[in-house]
This record gives sequence, structure tokens and C-alpha cells, in this order.
Amino acid sequence: MDNKPLRSFLEIPYDELELMNLQAKQKRKDQVPEKELKEFYLNYLKKEKRLKAVTIGFSDLEGRFHMIDYDKKFFINSYDNLTFDGSSIRGFSRQAESDLRLGVDWGAFWWLPSDVFGTGKVLMMGKINDQEGKPYQMDSRGILESHLKSLQKKYQYKVYVANEVEGFLVKGIDAEQTYNEKVGFELVSMGGYYHSLPKDVLRNFIDQSAEAQRAMGFENEKDHPEVAPSQFELNYSYTDAVIASDQIQIYKLICRQVARNMGMTATFLPKPVMGINGTGMHTNISIFKNNKNLFHDVKGKGQLSEFAWKFIEKILSNANDICLLLNSSVNAYRRLDPHFEAPNEIKVSEIDRGAMIRVPLHNEKSARIEVRSVGTDANPYLLIYSLIRTGLEGMIEKVDKEKRPRARFLPGDINTAINYFRQSELVEQIMGEEMKKKFIDLKQKTADRSPRDLGTKVKNSEVIYHHEVYNQMLWNDF
Repeated sequence: MDNKPLRSFLEIPYDELELMNLQAKQKRKDQVPEKELKEFYLNYLKKEKRLKAVTIGFSDLEGRFHMIDYDKKFFINSYDNLTFDGSSIRGFSRQAESDLRLGVDWGAFWWLPSDVFGTGKVLMMGKINDQEGKPYQMDSRGILESHLKSLQKKYQYKVYVANEVEGFLVKGIDAEQTYNEKVGFELVSMGGYYHSLPKDVLRNFIDQSAEAQRAMGFENEKDHPEVAPSQFELNYSYTDAVIASDQIQIYKLICRQVARNMGMTATFLPKPVMGINGTGMHTNISIFKNNKNLFHDVKGKGQLSEFAWKFIEKILSNANDICLLLNSSVNAYRRLDPHFEAPNEIKVSEIDRGAMIRVPLHNEKSARIEVRSVGTDANPYLLIYSLIRTGLEGMIEKVDKEKRPRARFLPGDINTAINYFRQSELVEQIMGEEMKKKFIDLKQKTADRSPRDLGTKVKNSEVIYHHEVYNQMLWNDF
């Protein structure tokens, strides 16, 4: 009797995965022409018999990650005519004009660790187009990518980004969807930072997540528990801005699935538990031209160039205007609490971790700015796009240097942030009227479902109506 398995789907060892994904990443960095990439990956899909599906990922206006699996044979024959129902995605099309087209970013290709994503699949990022095939105006990833190409063509600028994404590991599957404010989240570990035990459940989770990330070409640098109990952070190398944004979405996806495999939940709420540190997504940015770091000047203040200091001043001058893009949920404003190293003061510092922007120790290659006030739930594409455009195009506020300026702080609640955002001409300039209006509408609806006063307890509403958590059942049960 033949004992051959009924199914033989693709499973690649982690060491081979890392090599393959690093090669794919390098093709993106080298800006290999799309036509060549398309030919390469289509040939691969045709030849690899053990593949069953191509997963196309895309993000909505708030930054929630969506995935559609296409049968491999169907994808090969129909990749230029993929459609989906945009009315099912909050912030996208209205029901009367619901169909949207899903293009393919042929360079954004990943082979997947099968113990996290299942066997026989590869992942690619999608480009969202309208019914006429033109770039869809609510596709934040497409807007970022288009702007970066424009900067490179016009100024030869290349933007590099590295994000430090923190999170919490809590007990139970779907712990956010079943959140009860009377009980709160139950932490899985009481250790923290460098003194967690080697086989602690949090350490095991970090190890498994880091292994999967390395296999997907993240180029990890260090992985460790963070200061708060049950908190984690996995750091990886800086890279091109669009790749960095994609990696944030994949990072969260990996962590959520690894946690679920362990019977737990990885949450990226900025402040899931009161009384301990919240979770941030410190965003490091530098700009290069002709392989030279424009942010570095050995003779400049803090060894930063005048170009870098103007970039910083523009972000600080417009910090309140773009705060909603950096801290886009009700819960995010709990994190901006000065008692827990909160980066809520609108200033720059080389040492003060309460400053919105920090200048890390650096050399010529690593000179950068670190925007520390970013919440972990921000749309990564809008976040990076808004920081780049604000740093390059924002107006610098005039300050009377004869008078000692008062300390300025970021908004303490989402309603204040929405008001700044609504009145901002800069935001309308960088987002456009329609996208700005839709973003405000989404955020206001969530804010209206939560008490205006945050209080001392994390509320049910700010968790279950959070854009990374809610589903149709939760949203309609108001």
C-alpha cells in the first residue's frame, strides 16, 4: 500500500527561509525593475508545485492589516484583474461604489514559516486601485510609496526607517475581544527587562517570534523583555521606508499568531494595563543622498546637520497637528503619562526620555532622529509619510528667544488631538481633503463610544472598539 502523504505542500527550513527572504529584500533595496521582478516571481510560482495559494496583504486607512488568499493557479491567470469589496473595509469605498481593484507589488514578496502561517503559501503586498485602475486615494501604503519615489526623483533622497515595536503578552486567546474592565488583562510574566528567566513563558514567546522574523528577513539585532512585566520588544535593522512599514504589519501578525499558538494574546494597545509602562513604537528616521547621510555633521550641534535640525524643528512646530496620526486611538493617550517615561513633552533632547524627539548616540552612518511619542497602533504608512512630509515641508514656529518658552505638551486625550488635526492646514496639505475627512470621521466615532475623561481604569470601549480589535459583531453591539 502506498503511504505517500495525500498533500505535499511547501515547508522551508528556517535557515533557508532567511536566505531566500534576504535575497528578495535586497532586490527591493536595489530597485530591480518591476517588469523583471514580475517575471522572476511568476516563473517561480509556475514552477513550484507545492504552493497552493498566494496571500495578498493590504492595510486600511487606520492601519489594520487585511489578507486575501488566492488559489495559485487562479492568481497566475488573473493577477491583473483581482477585485475585492471595498465597502467591507472601514474608511474605504461606499457601498454604492464598492468594487476596488487589487494590484500586486511584485517586489514585496515573502516566503513564510509554515508553523506560523501554514504550509504552501507565500505573501505579497497589494496595491489598491480604484475601478478605473488608478491608485486609490485611501491607500496609505501607495501614497507613501509614491511620495518616496517623488523625493528620490526630484532630490535623490532615500529615506531609511527603523521602528522599535513594543507589545504585551497576556493570558487567554482573544483576550482583547473578551476584555472585561472589572478584571483587566492578566499578565503572563512578572519578570521584566534583562532579568526574565531563560525559559520563562515570555522568553519562549520572544524566541519563537524572533526566529520567525529572522526567517522573514527582518535582520534582527536584539530581542528582549521590556521594562514592564509581560512586555516585549524585538529590534531589527533599519531599511527603506516602505519595507520598514511592511515589516511593522508582519511583525504584529507574527507576534499575534505565535501568541495564539501558545494559548495567549499579543496586544499592541499602547496602554493595556494602568500602573506600569505603556508600549511605544519609537520611529528612527534618516535621509541619505548619494550614499551620504544628510543628518550627520561632525561639526554640528550634537553632530547633526542643519538639515536634520530643521527637520526636527518642523516636526516639533507641528506636533499637535499630526499627533492624531502618531497616537490614533483613545487608549494611546493613556500612554502619554509623564509618570512612566512618557515622551509627551514637545521638545528634543539627547538624554531626556520624556522628550518627543531624542537624538541617539550615533556615528556618520547611524545619525538619525528618534520620534518617541508614537503609539504602537499607528498606521505605519501614514505615520512615516506624515513625519517625512512634516519634517521637510512643515512651517517652523517662531519663538521669542528673549523669553523663556513654556513647556509644551502633546494632547492628553483623543478629542483634543482630533480638534488640532481638524483645524490643521498642514494635515490637509499632506493628506488631502477627502482622506483627512474620512480619518477624522473614523476616529470621532471611536472617541464618541468612549468616555471623554479617561479616568484611572482601562475601559471596555477603548479596547473592543479599538481599530486593531473590533469586528462587525463588536462594533454593532453598542
